[in-house]
Order: sequence, then C-alpha cells, then structure tokens
Amino acid sequence: MPKAKYQFEDFLAIIPDDCKAHVVTIHELMLQNSYKPKIQVTKSTGLQLSYAQPKIKSVIGIILILFIRDEKLKIRVYGNNYKAYPDVLNGLPENISSQIDNADNCVKFIDPQKCWKGCIGYDFHIREKHFQKCITNCFQLDVDSESMPYLLEMIQNEYQCRQANL
Repeated sequence: MPKAKYQFEDFLAIIPDDCKAHVVTIHELMLQNSYKPKIQVTKSTGLQLSYAQPKIKSVIGIILILFIRDEKLKIRVYGNNYKAYPDVLNGLPENISSQIDNADNCVKFIDPQKCWKGCIGYDFHIREKHFQKCITNCFQLDVDSESMPYLLEMIQNEYQCRQANL
C-alpha cells in the first residue's frame, strides 16, 4: 500500500488555531530561503513538518522540525552554528532557556564512546550558565506568541550562517 502524501495544508489543519499564523510565518520564511518542506508521519511525533537545505539529504541539512506533542506545537531547531550567534542565545527569555536546561545532556561529553559517531553535541553558555546538550532535543521549544520573535531570530541566524558556509 503506497504511503500517503501530505501537503502543508494537512499539517496546518492539525495545528491549534492560536499557532497557525506562527506556522505560516515560519513556512514562508523557510520557502523564501530555498528550504524544502517535507511532511511525514513518525511514531514519536505523528505528523511533522521539516525543512531541509536543497541538495543536502542528511540530517545535517535539516534546519527545523515542527510537530505536536502533548497538544502543544513544538519546534526543534538544529542550531549547528549556535557558536556564531551567542548574543541571540544570551537574549533568550527565562522560559526558553529553562526549556533548554530541561533537555537531555549529551552523553558525548561524559563518554564519547556511548554516543553515535557523528554526534557533535552542543556546548555553550546562556548568560553565565553552561550547557552541554544533546542535538536531538536541545533546541526543542514550545511555539507561542511570546517565543516566536526569539525563535525567528534563531532560525534567521542559523540560516545566515549556513548560507555563509556554502
């Protein structure tokens, strides 16, 4: 049986009404920056929307994933260039930095043999607090009106760094 093909509108239909405008804003930003959307069903998140750099087929090319968990819209930003925008990280409000604080610690920093070979881990500071977090959920954050300006700033900085590295 062939897999179902999902469109952006299918994903938008499952998003809570108060988050639809945020998803459309992010979607338009990613399309303007030539990222390709991909909608798929996963066991852990259900229907999810991800954006990848053209011509990069690995996870390295993915900049973010939007999905629903516990009836909340979440975003997972793959901030591979986080070191290039420390001012953005230092400017995050407490509710966002506390979500980062609650993310899993990266086992690579404890025992490099226990993490997968390509793990880069995230090792950074937000203000005076030191973080060593797993790339899978470090920047897995709630999407709401309060967090949107900060999330957009992170996404734009990540995009600019990736463009500069091409």
